[in-house]
Amino acid sequence: MYRAIAKNKRNTVFIIILFVIIIGFLGFALSFLMGGDPLTVTIGTVIGAGIFTVIQYFAASRQALSMSGAIEIQKSDNPRLYRIVENLSITTGTPMPKVYIVNDPAPNAFATGRDPEHAAVAATTGILELLDDSELEGVMAHEMGHVQNYDIRVSMIVFGLVVAVGFISDIALRFTLFGGRGNNNNNSNPIMIVVGLAALVISPLVAAAVQASISRQREYLADATGALTTRHPDALASALQKLSDYSRPMKKQNSTMAHMWISDPTKPGIMDRLFSTHPPLAERITRLGKIGGGF
Repeated sequence: MYRAIAKNKRNTVFIIILFVIIIGFLGFALSFLMGGDPLTVTIGTVIGAGIFTVIQYFAASRQALSMSGAIEIQKSDNPRLYRIVENLSITTGTPMPKVYIVNDPAPNAFATGRDPEHAAVAATTGILELLDDSELEGVMAHEMGHVQNYDIRVSMIVFGLVVAVGFISDIALRFTLFGGRGNNNNNSNPIMIVVGLAALVISPLVAAAVQASISRQREYLADATGALTTRHPDALASALQKLSDYSRPMKKQNSTMAHMWISDPTKPGIMDRLFSTHPPLAERITRLGKIGGGF
């Protein structure tokens, strides 16, 4: 467990470096599309994206909760959910996170925050109605696993950087299509313009692929952590089976925070499955079965 946490912290540094390279590549492409000194534009883009990401790091948690429509509750509002989270917090020795409910019939849950001291967990009304107490405890133990393993910090940074890459690409593409060097400078190298445009299109896809690969591994680890906490992996496996059987798209969907939910909140198409942020539920259930056999 401690090795997993240490690895997660190392991954955070690796992810930041990777995204700095992607954003630097975007800045280099921008210099060919919009003009200007390549070094100046590249450094300016990286610094701008860095400032944006730092702001996102501190604000993204509230942003994710707001985007999902989550409402904070106290024990009197939903004693069942609050007590389950409270008991898990005592069991794992982590600070009590803020508890939220999302009014949505789709069964789902997520955790967010910068670290265990600034964490929040949320469950939908759909999952509260669908699961029995032991299954709900398994799901919330999974979410608390994300808190324990510092997955929430990785998620926040990935969330901020994916938004930054998408924002830069979107603005640059609009500027290129409706103005800028690509339209008014006939001396521009057409090959470099094509390469620059390709970079603007490909970069968000690369960012999404990085987001997906990180999230899939985090889900397996949180399942194992949740099973270890409750000593009842069958309950989480049963909950995941119900999520598979009764899964439906969330009313409020946002691809940038899709990786935070325990179950994919979107209705996957071919491209969505390619960049899926979640491993197949059947595979997660099989793994939990093996964990249960080990107790």
